[in-house]
Amino acid sequence: MKELRTHAGFPIKPLYGPEDLADVDVGRDIGRPGEYPFTRGIHSTMYRERLWTMRQYVGFGTPTETNGRFKYLMAHGQDALNVAFDLPTQLGLDSDDPRAEGEVGRVGMAIDTLADMEDAFAGIPLDRVSVSLTINGMAAPITAMYYVVAEKQGAAADRVVTTPQNDILKEFVARGTWIYPVEPSLRLVADLVEFSAKRYPRSNPVSVCGYHIREAGCTTAQEMAYGLLIAAAYIERMLARGISVDDFAPRISFNFTAWGKIFEEVAKFRAGRRLYARMLRERFGATNPKSWMFRTLIGGGGSAFVVQEPENNIVRGAYIALAAALAGAQTMALPTYDEAYTIPSAKAQLIALRTMQICAEESGAADTVDPLGGSYYVEALTSAMETEILEEMARVERMGGIVEAVKSGALQAEVARQAYRFEQKLASGEIPKVGANCHVGDTPAAADREVELYASDPQVAAAQIARLERIRRDRDGGAVARALARLRDEARAAGNLMDPIVEAVKAYATLGEIARALKDVFGEHKEPVKF
Repeated sequence: MKELRTHAGFPIKPLYGPEDLADVDVGRDIGRPGEYPFTRGIHSTMYRERLWTMRQYVGFGTPTETNGRFKYLMAHGQDALNVAFDLPTQLGLDSDDPRAEGEVGRVGMAIDTLADMEDAFAGIPLDRVSVSLTINGMAAPITAMYYVVAEKQGAAADRVVTTPQNDILKEFVARGTWIYPVEPSLRLVADLVEFSAKRYPRSNPVSVCGYHIREAGCTTAQEMAYGLLIAAAYIERMLARGISVDDFAPRISFNFTAWGKIFEEVAKFRAGRRLYARMLRERFGATNPKSWMFRTLIGGGGSAFVVQEPENNIVRGAYIALAAALAGAQTMALPTYDEAYTIPSAKAQLIALRTMQICAEESGAADTVDPLGGSYYVEALTSAMETEILEEMARVERMGGIVEAVKSGALQAEVARQAYRFEQKLASGEIPKVGANCHVGDTPAAADREVELYASDPQVAAAQIARLERIRRDRDGGAVARALARLRDEARAAGNLMDPIVEAVKAYATLGEIARALKDVFGEHKEPVKF
């Protein structure tokens, strides 16, 4: 009989039974939905009372173009937004910076000043729509812009629901949109968490993102292990400031993938929920049950999809949606079928939204709470996943902890090794991809077919730069200079930097000017390289 393993390497038996749960204490390890340790979900009724939020990742071109796509998806039933920013914005570069050439508006919308954020959310009431901001190195000024737009709309602070990703550690590990060295970067994360917890009580000022580390190549268990360790690192920073864990932990959120084998993904989240609950209660002393809850966006990574026979990616997306629903997602986002070869089209994004809606309304996945609970296979796999996650966490602790492992480059090297191994398994066919490395037909690749490709329009950059020049010309230059001087001065001290950042934003300082002011004090990160 052929031996099968999960992506994490766990052997899969042909049959599971009661003997596989001999070490499981049902009351202690599984419990009931909505009760500690939340293995079966963080709410007692889950989707019977409220479906997951559907939040496609959207952003391209100018803020005005992105605003149009926001409204298009909302008109078709999307109930929240997830904003993509272009690379110059993510890296704190103005659109007219020479390093931004060719990238303005390419993989997200371009944001240079508060005026752009005002355009992006024109006609969208920020006291009624939940918005995720996928931004990290520049999370503080981008979120400040969002808060100021909400204020200008007249939205009460306690009605504003936003989730800046603000997870810089995973940027050092995986995506690379870091700007400042590790320690000042962590300071900015904590500054935004502290500021938001005090003034915007419904915001989620950090969304720990195992998603991108998995996309970079780590294993299923490592994705959860690294996410939990990153969350712990941020919690420790907040506690060091003298802030009670229950004053901010209820607003910590997570972002993870679910593009592997369905039951392995479900087990990953079940294990992650109970490990997080135990960590918050036992290690950090949280007493508020909301502090113990692992709230997460679950979505497939684009690496799950392939260029060959791209329509098959729609089917893959449906299985990702099913896995996310069975795993207990609070929010769901799907990659689009064309994401393997282009920036998503409106048609592809609508299909992804409809896929989630079909899963919610037609599949039965939302009919009962934790429908896989009690499965011999799923419960045994959950226990095995928990053990492996703990072992991965222990390995990182032996590296000196997550922050030191990032500073030294050891964690980045481990993720790169796992990525290489994964690609070897794809190349050999050990991990099958229908239409790509098995059941390969004569259908031409997407590049050889009539497919809709996103065309980069040079006029987008020209229009964005012209607008930027107009803002610079019309603003109060003295107010900008004073705000940036204050930002530099306070960066040299130890206080929270959000107030001076908000002042600079309100003066229409550009994102690049704010980034340069902080670089003057903090310097720039130099990536460690290890093999």
